[in-house]
Amino acid sequence: EESLQMWDLNKRLEAYLARVKFLEEENEVLRAEIQNAKGSPAGDSWRAKYEEELRALRDALDHAFREKCTAELARDNLYEEVQQVKSRCQKEQAAREEAKKQLSLSRKELEEERRAQIWLKERAVQLEKEVEALLEVHEEEKAGLDQEIASFSQSLESFRCAPVAFQPVEVEDYSKRLSEIWKGAVETYKTEVSQLEGSLCQAKENLWKAVEDNQQSQLQLQHLEKDLAGLKARKEILEESLARQWQEQRGEAEKFQLAMEALEQEKQTLRVQIAQVLEDRQQLMHLKMSLSLEVATYRTLLEAESTRLQMPAG
Repeated sequence: EESLQMWDLNKRLEAYLARVKFLEEENEVLRAEIQNAKGSPAGDSWRAKYEEELRALRDALDHAFREKCTAELARDNLYEEVQQVKSRCQKEQAAREEAKKQLSLSRKELEEERRAQIWLKERAVQLEKEVEALLEVHEEEKAGLDQEIASFSQSLESFRCAPVAFQPVEVEDYSKRLSEIWKGAVETYKTEVSQLEGSLCQAKENLWKAVEDNQQSQLQLQHLEKDLAGLKARKEILEESLARQWQEQRGEAEKFQLAMEALEQEKQTLRVQIAQVLEDRQQLMHLKMSLSLEVATYRTLLEAESTRLQMPAG
């Protein structure tokens, strides 16, 4: 069992020595390559290339950061523009509500004007009927007065044809009384005629006023219809402009969203590239450290082996 263990240890020692020899040779080759790389301008070019690539990556990172800041600024500006558009839309909505209120008020005023016009028409018809009735009454009173005058004239004729038995004084008194009655009747007739004429003039004036009011109401109605048509046209124009602005803002928002997504993808790509570069650099550093450790280990082993070989055989 001890001989087997010694044989195993000898095999392991031989493998270890072969490995050490191989590593020494490889170390010599690597040392020569390192010396050549240090001595040749290729190492400097590689280091310059590495530094240049690192500088380019840093510049790309700075450029990406600046683009990110620019995109954030554009996003903030777009948000402000969206807020302005929202406030403008709210103002236009308020203007539309105000226009609707004015339109409803105009419609109410129009209905009131129509009702007033109908009332004026009915009042004019009523006044015409009253004038016709007054004219009929006037004609009837005129006919009655004509009949009274005829009866008075007949009575005068009868008095004129009366016998001589009557005394002249009584006839004169009777004629005086009759003339006074006739004058009073004439004055009454004139007064009534003047009153009827005054009432007729008043009715005509009321009729003319009603006609003028009707014309003014029609003019106001036409003005209100024109204002209503103008408000409808303005409403259509505002709706069209609002729809157009909404479409434009939606298109701009979609464009900015696509730009933001592209920038975000580019940012992620640059982040991945930078992480890959940093990982490669870390691996290079670890490789360099491992190579340094292996060189130090090989050097120690060589020194130990040389020391062991220099010792005397005893």
